[in-house]
Amino acid sequence: MFEQTFKNIDDVLRKEAGCATELDYAEQISWILFLKYLDDLEGDRQNKALLTGGKYEPLLDEAYRWKSWAYPKDEKGELIKTAAVGDDLIAFVSGELFPYLASFKGYAEKGTFGAKIGEIFSGLTNKFQSGYNLREVLESIDGLQFQTQQQKHELSDLYETRIKNMGNAGRNGGEYYTPRPLIRAMIQVIKPQLGETIYDGACGSARFLCEAYEYLRPLVKSATNLERLQTQTLYESGLHHRHHEYDFAWD
Repeated sequence: MFEQTFKNIDDVLRKEAGCATELDYAEQISWILFLKYLDDLEGDRQNKALLTGGKYEPLLDEAYRWKSWAYPKDEKGELIKTAAVGDDLIAFVSGELFPYLASFKGYAEKGTFGAKIGEIFSGLTNKFQSGYNLREVLESIDGLQFQTQQQKHELSDLYETRIKNMGNAGRNGGEYYTPRPLIRAMIQVIKPQLGETIYDGACGSARFLCEAYEYLRPLVKSATNLERLQTQTLYESGLHHRHHEYDFAWD
């Protein structure tokens, strides 16, 4: 499912004047995938809260959630006719969505997920010039599901292959790619232990941190150990990285 979707998206991006390189492709797909994944994750957390009688407040305001702007649907599950497209879609994404997400950097508590969103989007720009091309990409990504570990790993493998190909093609972005099997082998040699802290000072896609978490998770035997693994173990670039809380196994 993911492989065919990526091929369809590549076909669209080849028509997009604002995306000229493999690096552009990866960057623009990344922010869209991220927002779709975040929306699905927050939807799951809201549903769990309802089942347990709790309450969950979504991180993003209503107007900036995926279901509100990227692919708003009618009762039949089809894109509503009033959904933004063309110049209106580009104006919203570049003029409202990106500034809103970047603003998290200014007021979210340092080290939180909101602050991380602010850092990410303050360094990004929307390179789509055609709102019709962007609408096609949004439609393709809306159909993806990230609910199982198999789906997450499939997406991770495809994304890492894209990064590797960027380097093979002599373009910026792939020259520091480390294959996932090599990462796992390095972690198995190092053998991190519960209670230790793990820092990746050259963190890119966080594959080392994700694999370190997967290595340590089976060793957890108590709620205290799990809490420490989730909140006091994984660090990157000086910021607290809460892997399991948002379960970004593919990032």
